[in-house]
Amino acid sequence: MTRTALTRDAILDSAAHLVKQHGPDALTMRKLAAELGTAVTSIYWHVGNRESLLDALVERTVADLGVIRPTGRTPAQRIASVARALRRQLREHPHLVAMVHERGLTERMFLPAQQALVHEVHAAGLRGTHAAEVVRAVQFQVVGFVLVERNRERAPVQQPAEEELWDTETAEDDPGLARALAGPVDQEKLFALSVRALVEALLAR
Repeated sequence: MTRTALTRDAILDSAAHLVKQHGPDALTMRKLAAELGTAVTSIYWHVGNRESLLDALVERTVADLGVIRPTGRTPAQRIASVARALRRQLREHPHLVAMVHERGLTERMFLPAQQALVHEVHAAGLRGTHAAEVVRAVQFQVVGFVLVERNRERAPVQQPAEEELWDTETAEDDPGLARALAGPVDQEKLFALSVRALVEALLAR
């Protein structure tokens, strides 16, 4: 059986897969060569050394994360759709995003999302400082929310757990609130609620 010719894109695809599955530290030239069924020297021929490979992978990640197409009928809905898309990108590529950050390209990575937000806040009639505040507030809300999500997912088992902390006393005689805070977090619902409240308040100023 004829082996498929090795290409730069195939190398980057496999490298991205290794990073996504196991983190940047797992990306060695030997592991990558084994994944591709080729010699390490062949990888060097196409992409250079490991640092050059990482630079190329980061550049492609920035490009791949670039396109965000807002949806919705109103400016508020379209801004919220950009927030959802940005959150989804950050959630789906945590290790690759971390590599982008380590190489000082975070602001460039966020630029397409910011530009999409700028277009929508302009459509809502906002300009200047007010428009900039909306763009940054939405971006910070998304990034902060994702960081909290990641922290909760990677945190050790909590002792005491949330359900043990919330009762009538800690909830100030509000049993419904105690039950809600002791229960599991619906992250999708909470994200939608927080973004909608933020955007509506900012646009109403």
